[in-house]
Formats: sequence, C-alpha cells, structure tokens
Amino acid sequence: MRRNLLLTAGTLMTAAVILAGCGESGSSGTAAPPSSASGAGCAPVAGDKLVVLTDDKNLQNTDNIVPAINKKASTPQIVAALDKVSAALDTTKLIELNKAVDIDRKSSKAAAQEFATANNLTAGIQKGSGGNLTVGAANFSENATLGELYNIVLTAAGYTVKVQQIGNRELYEPALEKGEIDVVPEYAATLATFLSGKVEGKGAKDPSSSDLDTTMTNLKALGEKAGLVFGTPSTAQDQNAFATTQAFADKYGVKTLSDLAAKCSGAATVLGGPPECPQRPKCQQGLVDTYSFQAGKFTSLDAGGPLTKTGLKQGTISVGLVFSSDGALAAG
Repeated sequence: MRRNLLLTAGTLMTAAVILAGCGESGSSGTAAPPSSASGAGCAPVAGDKLVVLTDDKNLQNTDNIVPAINKKASTPQIVAALDKVSAALDTTKLIELNKAVDIDRKSSKAAAQEFATANNLTAGIQKGSGGNLTVGAANFSENATLGELYNIVLTAAGYTVKVQQIGNRELYEPALEKGEIDVVPEYAATLATFLSGKVEGKGAKDPSSSDLDTTMTNLKALGEKAGLVFGTPSTAQDQNAFATTQAFADKYGVKTLSDLAAKCSGAATVLGGPPECPQRPKCQQGLVDTYSFQAGKFTSLDAGGPLTKTGLKQGTISVGLVFSSDGALAAG
C-alpha cells in the first residue's frame, strides 16, 4: 500500500483503524456531497499529458519526505548525511525519480545512483563512527528508491548499510522503534497521524497540518514518546493532488483548484477517484468545503492509480485524484 492516509476521516481514530481504511478499502456505496452546482461545468478533454492543479488554499496536509531514525542509533553524522538527501530533493525531482523507476523501468538502486551522481550527493559528507545500519523501506517503488538514496549517503559517511524492504507502516514502524531497523524514509503528516493514533489512542487530535512547521513540531513531540528522531524534511512532497489533462487546463484556463471551482463547477464536470472519495475531507468533500467546488458527477475509480489516470487521458473524467509525485506527471 502507498504511504498515504489517503482520505483521512474527519476525526482521528486509532492507528489500526485508520490504516485499515487507507487507500485499499472504502465503500462503493458512499454518497457524494449534495451538489448545488448550477453552471455548465467543464466536460472532460482527452490528452496524454497530465498536470496537477495548485492547491492554493492548502486543502492537503504536508506529506514532506523526512528521515525517521531510531533515537538510540542516531548520531549527528547520520542525521547530516540523511539531510543531504532532503536538501537535494524537491517534488519535481521526486517525480523524475519515480518516472525513472515506474515508467522507464530502471531499478530503484540504479535510479538512486544516477540521482546521487547528478546532484553530487556525497560531496562533503562527514565520516561517522562506522558500523552496521539497516535502512527500512515500504513496499512501493518511491520509498524503495528513497531507501537507496539513504544507503548511498550513509555508506559515504562510513557505515555498512543494508536496505530492507519490509512492507507497510504497521510493520516497519514498530521495527524502527525496537531498533530492528535504524532509518526509514517517511512522510511527515501521515506519520504524525499514525503516531498520534498509536501513542495517544482513540479520540486524539490530528497532529497533521497544512503548515509544515506545525506538522514537524507535533511529529517531533510524538517521536520523543516513541523513541524516534527526525532529520530535516525535504521540500519534496508525495500527497494527494488533483490532476487534469494539459489540454483540459489549456481549454478552460485552470491552473489552481480555485480556478477549477470558479470556472468548472457544474453539470458537465466529472470528478474521478477512489470509492471513498465523495465523503472524505481530503477528496470531494474537501473540495466542496475548502473551494466550494461542485462536480456534476463522481465516477468511482481508484486511488491515484491506472484507472484514474486512464480516465483522465481518455477523456471520461474532467479531474481526478492522483499522487503529487507520480512519475506519470513527468511523462508524455
């Protein structure tokens, strides 16, 4: 499963309940929010190139890439090396890395090495005390590639590094706490929400925010209770986003979600996404609440996957939920 608590419910539940509701599940019978759209809307426009509409009112939380480190294993040299990766990455570069693996079919290891060379990633890295380190990675390609980047900088810092792909957060986060693995590339807002549910239990206030400083302050406090520390977050984000075709954006003159709401609320506009999208605060309900966007129709597809991207390209949906770092956004 991908990193996201993709369409988090309005109230924070326990970590296990939240994760059980992540991307892979959802009720196909979920009703769309009531629509008051009276305009004509914007019919889908087919095209090969996809573009993300700017979230200009910060609907989504700050899922910036951040190194998560077992506190007992952490040293200044380890943190400094991992911060080199954070400093070199932005969302555009992350999209290109994902394209190299997911579309161009390079291995995560090869894509990471090419990135490290192109960005002079190991220059000036201070040597640490040495020894063995295990970098954990979730079971999707982006996280595996980030794990390989961590491998490169930690090796340059004098450590003997093993990258171990483990699975989802329910598996690798406890291993990180126990010191069975030492480092994991994480996503700030989602991890904060996960830890809050785990540490503080049912009814805990959601610690994630559209402000990165707020998210990181809360994440560090939760990490202290779990025996975790964090490096500097990257500007690179992998979060929920809404995309159209470039042809659609050009035809209707939309670049932001505010543009979409102002110009395309109405009967002809078709929103596509996972079955649970209509009532979730980071999907259709969020578009209604934050932007006053009214789609004429919702089509149940998938969470940023091939069905949604195909729907956009073939012109069966106007706008669809994707991941902001999807390699498809660099293709075509």
